Amino acid sequence: MAVSLIRSVILYLLVVSVYRLMGKRQIGELQPSELVLAIMISDVASVPMQSATTPLVSGIVPVLTLMFIEVSPSFIAQKSEKLRKVITGAPSLIIAEGKLQVKEMEKLRFNIDDLIEQLRNNGYFDVGEIAFAVLETNGNLSIMPKEEHRPVTIKDLNVNKGKAEFTFNIIKDGVLDKDALKKLGHDEAWVNSEIKKHKISSIKKVFLLCADKNGVTFIQRKEFKK
Repeated sequence: MAVSLIRSVILYLLVVSVYRLMGKRQIGELQPSELVLAIMISDVASVPMQSATTPLVSGIVPVLTLMFIEVSPSFIAQKSEKLRKVITGAPSLIIAEGKLQVKEMEKLRFNIDDLIEQLRNNGYFDVGEIAFAVLETNGNLSIMPKEEHRPVTIKDLNVNKGKAEFTFNIIKDGVLDKDALKKLGHDEAWVNSEIKKHKISSIKKVFLLCADKNGVTFIQRKEFKK
């Protein structure tokens, strides 16, 4: 009895530590690969707890192996946007300027009922109220409503509402997203001009730059280790 208790405590602490090392996410925010991994780790760890004759190492080694399989690509993916897209996929624009992107929905096998359900979950019951909708890699739908359906803010009380514009992430961790830049309708010369306004000499020194058709909406310089 005491042996089973000790084995259970060891495996519990191991699994909790592994999940902490892999990062903090809610269940609904897990990527498909992360969800599969969570199920596998729980299943593997339960075997030595259920059978006292099974060596404890039979649970520890597979759990650590699965953690390594998850953490290693994640670490590399932080430095490579292409690898991030392979591992986690990329967000998909489902509604653009109020129009459904049918081909994109067909490619994702995301039907109109799925869309309406997600809209209702976000508090919208009319597709006509939406300016932009992005299906994130975790399956959640991010929504930008049309200007007349946006909640009123303190800023709105002092400033006239403008047309809803989609914001593009132009630079991420020093890497220029040329596809996003093309969709925005600008070129690299425009980017260099904008970052110079913020006294940044190179794209590689920018951690994040977001922009819409009205200009740069957010920019942050990289913090280099001393």
